[in-house]
Amino acid sequence: MKYPNIDPVLVNIWGPLQIRWYGLMYVMGFVIAFLIVNAASKRRDNGLSRMEIEDLFAYSIAGLIIGARVGYCIIYDFSYYITRPLEFIMPWKGGMSFHGGLVGLLLAGYIFAKRRNKNFMMLADMGALSAPPGLFFGRIGNFINGELYGRITDVPWGMVFPGGGPQPRHPSQLYEASLEGIKKK
Repeated sequence: MKYPNIDPVLVNIWGPLQIRWYGLMYVMGFVIAFLIVNAASKRRDNGLSRMEIEDLFAYSIAGLIIGARVGYCIIYDFSYYITRPLEFIMPWKGGMSFHGGLVGLLLAGYIFAKRRNKNFMMLADMGALSAPPGLFFGRIGNFINGELYGRITDVPWGMVFPGGGPQPRHPSQLYEASLEGIKKK
């Protein structure tokens, strides 16, 4: 089966300005996470007002994006980016790292908790509720970009990914997306 080779650019706006599928996946993850946290906060009456949840998301989004970018630059090609420090702020020249995003998100949540006198562990619990949709959409974005594919396989649904060589590989992004948030008993 051949990878569908989806154009990672959803819409070209003007010149270099474009909306990419991966960016849309981030937005969808943030919106759904916000709705989950807002609903859970009302059910649990955890002392977070709607405005505080909005502020928490501003911190979280900034922490996740900055952390993901810095993490990518440090983890995957530090020697390149240290000689080109301006490219740290250019996510179109490289990528984002889950590990860095997680660290940035936790740091942002901790800073928010300290500044607003909130329980960090309660905020972390709220984040754990909202993480699966974000991870789901992130993996769909990885599939659209043709990245993070799996090992070579001979299963009928194996795909030949651009950059993955001529042999079919597991669409591991779709496996991960489909299993996000499933609770094992």
